[in-house]
Amino acid sequence: MGELRELYDINSNPTGITYHKGEPIPEGYYPMVVMVVIRNSKGEFLMQKRVPSKGGDWGVTGGHPKAGETPIEGIITEVSEELGLDFSKEDFILYDSGCDGHDCYKMYFVNKDVDLKDITIQVEELTEVRWFSMDELNHMVETKELNENQNACFKKVVEYLKNN
Repeated sequence: MGELRELYDINSNPTGITYHKGEPIPEGYYPMVVMVVIRNSKGEFLMQKRVPSKGGDWGVTGGHPKAGETPIEGIITEVSEELGLDFSKEDFILYDSGCDGHDCYKMYFVNKDVDLKDITIQVEELTEVRWFSMDELNHMVETKELNENQNACFKKVVEYLKNN
């Protein structure tokens, strides 16, 4: 049986109802997806490449909070599990959230210089991690190297960064 996760209502409020990963989700309830865009002081974005069995595409760090975790705690757990980094003291900025009919989501942004040598990737999930410039990411969007969710994530963060 998969890990235990919490379900949310259409307004992203926790319902107290849980399910195991892989189980069908009851109508009117949504799992929470959390993602974090990490930007360094050079303006580059940290991206991770998933293993082929998980799509093999590039994306930001993210996942589903476990039951009992807040979305912030969930993203801290994901960064720890996938990258081996402690982000528990970071200043996460929530730049987008909502429910899209399949999931509820919270997208976070953080400025952090991370040395790639300090990263320990979760080999069951990832094959590599590297920094990308905005031009490189725009090219990846054009060539469809980023899936639709990642594409939407970056369009929203670019909009957020323009306005803040």
